[in-house]
Amino acid sequence: MKGRRRRWCWCWRGEPRRLAVVLGLYTLLLLLLVPYALDYGARRARGDEEPLLRRCPSLEEALSEWGWEQRPAPTGDEEDEEEEEGEEEGGGGAAGNGTGAAAGKRHIYLHATWRTGSSFVGELFNQHPDVFYLYEPMWHLWQALYPGDALSLQGALRDMLRSLFRCDFSVLRLYAAPAGPRDPLAPGSPNLTTAGIFGWRTNKVICSAPLCPAAPRPRAEVGLIDGAACEQRCPPRALRELEAECRKYPVVVIKDVRLLELGALLPLLSEPGLNLRVVQLFRDPRAVHNSRLKAKQALLRESIQVLRSRHRAEPRGAPRPRGPPGPLPPGLLGAGRAPPPQHRAEFFLGGALEVICQAWLRDLLLARRAPSGLRHRYTQLRYEDLVREPRAQLRRLLRFAGLPVPPAMEAFVVNMTRGEAYSSERPFLISARDAREAVHAWRERLSRQQVRQVEAACSEAMSLLAYPLSPDDGR
Repeated sequence: MKGRRRRWCWCWRGEPRRLAVVLGLYTLLLLLLVPYALDYGARRARGDEEPLLRRCPSLEEALSEWGWEQRPAPTGDEEDEEEEEGEEEGGGGAAGNGTGAAAGKRHIYLHATWRTGSSFVGELFNQHPDVFYLYEPMWHLWQALYPGDALSLQGALRDMLRSLFRCDFSVLRLYAAPAGPRDPLAPGSPNLTTAGIFGWRTNKVICSAPLCPAAPRPRAEVGLIDGAACEQRCPPRALRELEAECRKYPVVVIKDVRLLELGALLPLLSEPGLNLRVVQLFRDPRAVHNSRLKAKQALLRESIQVLRSRHRAEPRGAPRPRGPPGPLPPGLLGAGRAPPPQHRAEFFLGGALEVICQAWLRDLLLARRAPSGLRHRYTQLRYEDLVREPRAQLRRLLRFAGLPVPPAMEAFVVNMTRGEAYSSERPFLISARDAREAVHAWRERLSRQQVRQVEAACSEAMSLLAYPLSPDDGR
């Protein structure tokens, strides 16, 4: 009897504990179910209005994690205000010296190739007080995506141009990110600054006030920038500050040599929000080849990228040799001959020039067939014409861009083309030189065989550009 009572008492003593556990679980279940039921009812009430979608992070949130800002598109009133500000400031430049410039923001792309004098022509825009100028920003993309061929990279180049023309430099972080941890939340994580932009040491905006208060000369003063002095006196600034300066100028000019074909720019020429105009610079291919040979080691890597796109640029119906495609153009050194080791760089440069001349030919034919609405936004400039008639060609160039012609700019272009000597020791240095001598330097420096090779590869483009063949060609 006593044993039964003890077992009964032991079981009874455990019941309160079980009851407490059951009550706790029941309460927790109610706390979870009631809000869910209320929320479910609310969702069903508006079920006919919009579907229930799982929320994903917005583009703004995703970009903010990397320190990138997604700016809203300007409204029509804001665009009108920007145009009014540009008119009030006489061109909208930071210095406010321009007058008579067309209303609205304009975007100029200087379309050229290596060793055509594009750095000099770009410097003319860099000197203008109403121009925000960028020197070869696509260099970063080619370095990051090497060994991609020139044609394959054209789409990425076009997208990069679209962002840069809108003063959105966040695209540079994709290709010009500094060495260091990529986590932006990590302490001491490096940020891309003006010092990470290709050619920043000679940029008039970066090397003058307000970005550089200690600059030796004001932005409106025409004259070459001392790169060493800029590097010493102008500390790196955040890209958002450079973007803010870019938005102040009525004209944004980008010069580059890595866009192979004019046709890649057609979507931008008709894109709303962009007022794109294209200046295509040409030069005698024989002079181009002569200049490239003097810098052949520096141009070897990019020449290979151009040469790798040779077969992709051929018409689809053109026959191709069987087997692995040889990267070198036939006939440059004779049938069955391999390039000697000491001339390997020259061989690649000559093959790349053939690809460039074929791209010139396609551009010239495209420009002739373009509708009138696009033709007035495209112009051609021969380097030889600029050298022989610097003042007249400068006026034509700036008039096409909708810019005034300051007297100091005319004096500058004359001084830059009438230097004392023709400098060949530092081919990438922009300096005053006798550019007229550079026009005919190829006659003394290229052999007859080299001249014949260039003319054979570029004869069609030379004919359309009115470059006569040499008399000893036998034609």
